[in-house]
Amino acid sequence: MQPQNTLISLTIILACGIFLAGCTGTQQTAAVGSSDSLFVYSGAGLKAPMQEIGSVFKEQYGVSIEYTYAGSGALITQMELSQKGDAFIPGGTPDYAIAVSKSLVSDQPQYVAYHVPVIAVAKGNPKNITCVEDFTKPGIKVALGGINATAIGKAGDKLFKKHGIKEAVEENVILRAPTINELIVTMNMGTADATLITIDKINLDTMEVIQLPLEDNMALIVPIGTTTFTKKQDLAEQFVDFVSSDEGKAIFAKHGFPTYPDPAYAGIKP
Repeated sequence: MQPQNTLISLTIILACGIFLAGCTGTQQTAAVGSSDSLFVYSGAGLKAPMQEIGSVFKEQYGVSIEYTYAGSGALITQMELSQKGDAFIPGGTPDYAIAVSKSLVSDQPQYVAYHVPVIAVAKGNPKNITCVEDFTKPGIKVALGGINATAIGKAGDKLFKKHGIKEAVEENVILRAPTINELIVTMNMGTADATLITIDKINLDTMEVIQLPLEDNMALIVPIGTTTFTKKQDLAEQFVDFVSSDEGKAIFAKHGFPTYPDPAYAGIKP
């Protein structure tokens, strides 16, 4: 009886050990998932959809997303100096290309949505502005994004050069904003008569929209990719995949962004 009792006892102990090991492993996995976080550099103009995406991602995967929002130029400088963080999503591919040239981000981004520039004028359009050439009218107060700081600033500079009015427009510029959000505030306060912003930022209570003609289409594709110095490569790639998934794009659409790809912007290449 004694050897049999010993065998039974050992069997019970072994079974309990396997069970406890399995329970402990499950608890560790949950703890790791719940404590993980990512740091993401995001263009200021993308804040609304990215905030929501961060919340949904955390709900689904237990991963917190910490953002820093700024103009793309400032974000690139931050990445250069800190060499920390996990993903980068600027307002357009030109800024992403700069980050690639500095070896800060993956050279294989994914594409999410379009930033579509439009002319925004004061409600009622009291200055009768109908096109970018009207930005040169005497007495017109123009607010624009910083050329080196924002995607919309770069796009506007390219447009004014194309029309040969860059210097004339500059004479009427009262503000070069570091992010697109300052342009919204300026228009909401009635400080400026006109600006170039993206269609998702229009406040119909204080502004009216003037679409740019097709030949001046300056739509920018919004890219996202991992940084080259992330220490959480798999998790960072998972986040990038989520942002560029149908679910992530649907959140961008909810906030007024056309999503990539869109036949209406077939001529716009990354």
